[in-house]
Amino acid sequence: MILYVVGALVSTGLLVYLVVALLKPELFQ
Repeated sequence: MILYVVGALVSTGLLVYLVVALLKPELFQ
């Protein structure tokens, strides 16, 4: 159960990171 929660959090974090990177690439330059 804990692993499932951690996996979900990591997946959500990566998804948010990708969306931000696509919308605001200047933040990562």
